[in-house]
Amino acid sequence: MPLFEKPGHSPAELEARLRLHRLPEIGPKRFQTLINAFGSASAALSAPASAWRSLRLPAASADARRSPDVRDGASVALAWLERADQHLLMWDDPDYPALLAEIPDPPPLLFVAGNRTLLDRPQLGMVGSRRASKPGLDTAAAFARSLASAGFVVTSGLALGIDGAAHQGALDVKGATIGVLGTGIEKFYPQRHRQLAAAMIAHGGAVISELPLDAEPHASNFPRRNRIISGLSLGVLVVEASVASGSLITARLAAEQGREVYAIPGSIHHPGARGCHQLIRDGATLVETVDHILEGLQGWKSLPPSAAAEPNSASPDHPLLALLHAAPQTSEALAANSGWPLPKVLAALTELELDSSVVCEAGRWFARAR
Repeated sequence: MPLFEKPGHSPAELEARLRLHRLPEIGPKRFQTLINAFGSASAALSAPASAWRSLRLPAASADARRSPDVRDGASVALAWLERADQHLLMWDDPDYPALLAEIPDPPPLLFVAGNRTLLDRPQLGMVGSRRASKPGLDTAAAFARSLASAGFVVTSGLALGIDGAAHQGALDVKGATIGVLGTGIEKFYPQRHRQLAAAMIAHGGAVISELPLDAEPHASNFPRRNRIISGLSLGVLVVEASVASGSLITARLAAEQGREVYAIPGSIHHPGARGCHQLIRDGATLVETVDHILEGLQGWKSLPPSAAAEPNSASPDHPLLALLHAAPQTSEALAANSGWPLPKVLAALTELELDSSVVCEAGRWFARAR
């Protein structure tokens, strides 16, 4: 759907949100504070500076509202969104990823290059060292191949090392994969993975960022993006990491968000194994095979080829199928109507999709004809 046809948002409000998003020191919580206080981004931009000060917002943010750079940046973003397969998801959109919406500070805006419907599919985050060993890279690629074959979307940060191996492993089996950037999409980093990102998008994957399109690499943005990797995922697998690794930040965020945390052990003599060993001591699930992950997520399994190929073999009495035969629904609505936890709903929907019993279109699930 073209950007300007999104229900509930006028062109002026869309532009206002893009301008608000570009203001210095306006992160997710302050963005929400402004919307809640003034009712819309348009009203927030036109409010007097004294009203902003009463909300204890930075003076620099209020002063920058009418900056040419802010206005021009919003115009560039609107032009970017007119191109095919380039999208903007906002936190009050019906197709905003349901799991991500549950975290304490969900991104108010998400720029998406590629297949945006993947963001509401069951995902497994994979992270690890940028300076991974060859065995670590091989392990990451092997696990990604198995997880993608089992129906997971493999989500990672498109960094060098484990991240890149995970994305490539999913591509190797024609699986789905999402890359979460710590820069703006138009300031892609690292450059060495630009071709990998293009291949992901070309094969039905996606590259996403909460940052303005032209946001440069900045050290503080990479830990910040980790909450998106974990927030989108049912669980996070750490393959190889030092104790000081950013991957442990992702694992900690995953635990705080109520996601599963998995870690692959290694040699006690290898520095890259120490972070995983620390996670295991802290309660992460020790993983030696992909089955240890599939067993830990309710209902997940790799379907044999014969079962996957046979259409509509799911029981017509399946509670989610019964709801979907009544009316198409989002995954979040199914969770509310079935009384099931959202992760269980997402896992069941993927099994039903692999069984050709349901299909997802524009963020809503439909039952296929019996």
